[in-house]
Amino acid sequence: MTVKLSLFVIVALPVALQAQEKFAGTWTGSLITLDTLRMVLHVSQSPDGTYKASIDCPAQNMFGLNCDKVEARNNGNDTLLSFSIDKLKVSYTGKIINDTTLAGNFTQGATIPLVFYKTFSPQVVKAIRRPQTPKPPFPYRSEEVVYKSPDQLMQFGGTITIPQGRGPFPAILLITGSGQQDRDETIFDHKPFAVIADALTKDGFVVLRVDDRGIGNTNGNIVTSTTADFVNDANASIDYLKTRPEVNDKKVGLLGHSEGGLIATIIGSQRKDIAFIVLLAAPGVPMIDLMAEQNVAILTASGISPATAAQYKILYTEVANATLNAPDQNVAKQEVITRVNNWIAKNDSSTVQAVGFRSEEAKQQYANQFVTQVWSPWMKYFMRINPHPYLVNLKKVKVLALNGGKDLQVVAQQNLPAISDALKEGHTKVFETKELIGLNHLFQTCTKCTLAEYGQLEETIAPVALQTITDWLNKNAK
Repeated sequence: MTVKLSLFVIVALPVALQAQEKFAGTWTGSLITLDTLRMVLHVSQSPDGTYKASIDCPAQNMFGLNCDKVEARNNGNDTLLSFSIDKLKVSYTGKIINDTTLAGNFTQGATIPLVFYKTFSPQVVKAIRRPQTPKPPFPYRSEEVVYKSPDQLMQFGGTITIPQGRGPFPAILLITGSGQQDRDETIFDHKPFAVIADALTKDGFVVLRVDDRGIGNTNGNIVTSTTADFVNDANASIDYLKTRPEVNDKKVGLLGHSEGGLIATIIGSQRKDIAFIVLLAAPGVPMIDLMAEQNVAILTASGISPATAAQYKILYTEVANATLNAPDQNVAKQEVITRVNNWIAKNDSSTVQAVGFRSEEAKQQYANQFVTQVWSPWMKYFMRINPHPYLVNLKKVKVLALNGGKDLQVVAQQNLPAISDALKEGHTKVFETKELIGLNHLFQTCTKCTLAEYGQLEETIAPVALQTITDWLNKNAK
């Protein structure tokens, strides 16, 4: 999930001056979802007692992002600070502890714990170079487009890039991964879809890349949407692409990254007018199995022993199934606690503490967070998906499936064989699966190969990945 952290309205309730003064200053914290994202919170107090606040996200090259609403208040014996960024549907409420800790929850669709710590040294933050991001003038035509869904309820905004020369040309729709992404799939100020579109358009393809629901020039409610809605959105974009006179409608294909690869697979199994698909870090196994293995990879990369990570995988699978099958969230939380207690009873104390179950409060927090995330409309739908039957039905579609060998989110060694087996089962005539050694989930050449490194690397996408894609497309899609 990508946190994409602009005018500024102050709304504050009066609190005691001593409590107010505790909030002023610079705070740092790390938001941990699929990525470890460092955030710097700057809080200042005006003479009238109201607050201003701004946030820096260095990894995303975002600095001085003003909060729309800042509020300090007393709640019983607790003193709380809240802020929001309305356009991005971001909010945070934290309780001050010992003057130097602000503990609370960050919400953007899902709710995630976020603790800020007060710092007494200046925070020096620097933008990181992104040398691969294409810059005009381009050797092709680039056009901003807006179009509607067939029922006229959805508006989509995107960019279409068209090669020089006479068409019609083969065409590709790019489909973003999980989380609310703009048309360039911007993450940590990397713009991988802009880089891919640039390379493919130079190579002779019309390329359409589109803002996700609720961002840029696309409308819609991301919070209540599921993968099924994103499939409908992509179908509308394919239909639009085929109306363009520059497009050869017999040679229309899809390129999907991560969940976007799943969406491409679903569409390719259902439509008869998709000629080819490029799957980048796409799932090949049921989502619970994928996410269980993802947890193992992330824990191991963070220094947890493989044996402990393997034990946690057992727990994760049990609590995920229990949560999905529960009739409501309260029952789900009880089921999670029961399974955590049973798991603790079967494991030694070092394993239990390494995972983080050091108190009853920790177990309850785990249950609350896990259930809240899984019961979001998107996650609850997503975790029930098995891509196998869709892959089997890609019988007349040419397929290239790539994974980075160091991918911690969609593990190549688990998913590529499953994709290959399913395509063979479906008698897909033309397909290739390939693991790209040394690349991560974003297809960057990684060093530490951790999630936190995504934003630290200057490379947006490895040249070997771009070359592999273009070579295969030149052979199979023109």
